[in-house]
Amino acid sequence: MTPYTQGIPGLPDLTHPHELIKFGEQLLQGSLLFVFLIVSLGVAIALISFSLRHNTSEQAVFFGEWSIRYSQLLKGLQHLSLIFILLVTGFFLTSTLGNRYHHWEQAKVAQVAESVAGDKLEQNAPQVRYITEEPYSYTTQVNGRIVKVNDQQKVTRYLTLTGSNIQVKIDQTVNVQNRSAIYNTSYTADYKVVNQLSDIKNFFFEAPPPDGYSLLSGYKVERDGSRLKQINLGDYGFPFQLEPGQETTIRVSYQAQGGPRWVYNASNQLLSQFRLTATANFSNADFASGIVPDDIKADGDSTKFTWIFDDNVSVRNPFGVFTSTKPIGKTGIIPRLLLLAPALFLWWILLLYLSIPMTLKNLAIAAGIFFACLLTLTYMARVINAEIAWLMISLILLGLTYGLGANPRAAIAVIICTIAGAILPVFGLLIPFSGLTLSLSGLLSVAWLAVHHWYGLYNLRGER
Repeated sequence: MTPYTQGIPGLPDLTHPHELIKFGEQLLQGSLLFVFLIVSLGVAIALISFSLRHNTSEQAVFFGEWSIRYSQLLKGLQHLSLIFILLVTGFFLTSTLGNRYHHWEQAKVAQVAESVAGDKLEQNAPQVRYITEEPYSYTTQVNGRIVKVNDQQKVTRYLTLTGSNIQVKIDQTVNVQNRSAIYNTSYTADYKVVNQLSDIKNFFFEAPPPDGYSLLSGYKVERDGSRLKQINLGDYGFPFQLEPGQETTIRVSYQAQGGPRWVYNASNQLLSQFRLTATANFSNADFASGIVPDDIKADGDSTKFTWIFDDNVSVRNPFGVFTSTKPIGKTGIIPRLLLLAPALFLWWILLLYLSIPMTLKNLAIAAGIFFACLLTLTYMARVINAEIAWLMISLILLGLTYGLGANPRAAIAVIICTIAGAILPVFGLLIPFSGLTLSLSGLLSVAWLAVHHWYGLYNLRGER
């Protein structure tokens, strides 16, 4: 399994059965311990009250006071228990969504990386090879004596191409067998060869087909209109004769499928009188390897790239054409937001509890609205900008939470708490200035609580 399919390491994912079972076991153990503590406290109060049965007045005072406190404790524990359950459930939900979104982002990055650095059609520059004999000497032993022997050996040498005129036409087919793109290329090249040697006339023109092709058709090597023949099957060395001082032109042509890039590799040769014209008949075409073309002409969805090298130019990297893609930025923002979502939910709920009376029903509905909005953001962010998506969702969130207030003044308090505790923090985690936005959100939260509780400028007690 590739790393990006595993999600974020160390985070629980409820889509994994073994993690779901483990979570259920831990939740059951924690619930039993919590119930045991509450029951133990009630039993302790009952035992103390029973021990004071002979003193009726003290028993009445003690039991009355502690029964009220125990009742208040049970009521508060109901809210705390529901908040705890919502936090734990929300954490597992958002961690699962974070894993899914991380997986989607990494798969998208891998797809773009494959289109830029994956398979490619790479055409190597041809070579003109010849064999010559050169003198060499070696020593040997004859009758116990060291003798120096002068001999001849055959060595392979290469002629430099004196001119290259290459025409490449590239068409693109997308979404073929889960691949990003496939290039259909039509290649025609005229190579000029001049025999500058005085005693050699037999040569081999080595013109291999492009590397990385999936289909090759119409491959031909011609000299002055006559087709050259291969000597050995699979060996792309074509023999020809050229008298000293003469020149000739050899044409190479073929059609090939592969992709999703096409590049030309000079194979460490010096390029002279070189001209390469690559016509990309699709949109978003760009030149590869940073070798800037001498001329770029765009005509609708077609772009023509031309490289011209006049005399003894060395090009180290293969150069050519590829399909450019928009850069993938801001990766990891949504997973980070989803991991911090339970903390943001707790922030918002505390503001609501400190501002208006909350019931268990209102708490459950508010939690459902909050996590439903985050779930919507997670999937909307895949198709549109996350900031714009959250602005749209925020209007829905404000409209729904407005009904949480029992009266208009309480509803306005809910709106202030929602903006300060939910909308601004989420928005702050989506934009680059997260620290500044979260600081402003925190300042707005404490300012509202101070105005509400200390200065009495927005007192809701009389209208509850």
